[in-house]
Amino acid sequence: MKYIYQARTKEGKTETGTVEASSKESAALLLQKYNIFVTAIKEQSPSILRTGNISFMNKVSKKDLAIFSRQLAIMLQSRVPVIQSLKGLAIQIKNEGFKEKIIKVSQLVEEGSSLSEAMGSFPDAFDAFYTSLIKTGEASGKISESLSYLSDHLERESDISSQIKNAMIYPAFVIIVMLIVIPIAIVFVIPKIVDLLKETTAKPPPFTLMMINFYGFLADYGWIIFAGLFVLLAFIVYYFTTKEGKKKWDEISLQLPVLRGFLKKTFLIRFAENISTLIGSGLSINNALKITSDTVGNAVYKKILAETERRVSQGEKMSSVLVEYPDYAPPFVVQMIQVGEDTGTLDKNLMEIVNFYNKEVQRSVETFTALLEPVLIVILGGAVAFLAISVIEPLYGALGSI
Repeated sequence: MKYIYQARTKEGKTETGTVEASSKESAALLLQKYNIFVTAIKEQSPSILRTGNISFMNKVSKKDLAIFSRQLAIMLQSRVPVIQSLKGLAIQIKNEGFKEKIIKVSQLVEEGSSLSEAMGSFPDAFDAFYTSLIKTGEASGKISESLSYLSDHLERESDISSQIKNAMIYPAFVIIVMLIVIPIAIVFVIPKIVDLLKETTAKPPPFTLMMINFYGFLADYGWIIFAGLFVLLAFIVYYFTTKEGKKKWDEISLQLPVLRGFLKKTFLIRFAENISTLIGSGLSINNALKITSDTVGNAVYKKILAETERRVSQGEKMSSVLVEYPDYAPPFVVQMIQVGEDTGTLDKNLMEIVNFYNKEVQRSVETFTALLEPVLIVILGGAVAFLAISVIEPLYGALGSI
């Protein structure tokens, strides 16, 4: 988050500016390190434009973060100092927002902060999962290995996201074309055909007559319908961006017939991989569950993981808790976790779950892509046939009778 502050310097001069931090307290402490003492501070209102750049263009992608993590791991393995490594990597980063964050991280490290603390000042780029792994690496002296773990993890998540986006390109293109062509046909083409039909002596069939009345209704009241739909859509979008709306969407999305299987597999991959990576790097199961519940990305799974963490801290096994949620943790997952707990290979068993569901997700995407093209062709064919039956065929009949 960005905060606007008013402050006094060590020399007593007044100054204003912006600072990026996870909270107001963190922002004040960060400024204090520069001998700037805050007198007033507030969160900056969200803005589409930031310093002349569109904000979403500066968003740190998983791919960018994976590449950065991999390169930093290699440099640290080669005994290059952390500050020098960060400054060297910042030079070659093209994303200006990410570059600025890395430069600030290097400055904080240079001033005495640990790498995990410095990265924790930028939660929009380095989440709790990322900084926890870095902190564990610092404690164990294996920070380069932690970075390699993170790079592998981020690359897998990026691959899944890319598969989904690639699968949606073709249907999105077809839907956009339909949304452009159909209104143009209704507004400009069909009214002229209808006028021509009315001028002929031939009596249009009942279906065509119904369509003529429908087009007339759209001409008179169509703007009211579209305005209402726009307001409804805007309200739905707004609602699902609120805290309560996001929670409700998380619940609804896991019940949708087409999406639920795919989404559950995706969240299981995230859950299993995060726990495996955190345990493998030395964190306790309790801490791993707590961190994963904050980063899993779904309110339903977050609630399940929070309950699991609470009961594990009381002495129960993770498998004994998850078995109570068969709709969200299938028997296969519970059995693999139980075997891992009994044999002391929980992190490896969790990665087996990840590998299994990764293949399942890939097959689901490929099947979806293969089925989507013929379905869209049928829909387009139906739209063309509907137009032909309702208007074009009677028009040819009318012209033939002249």
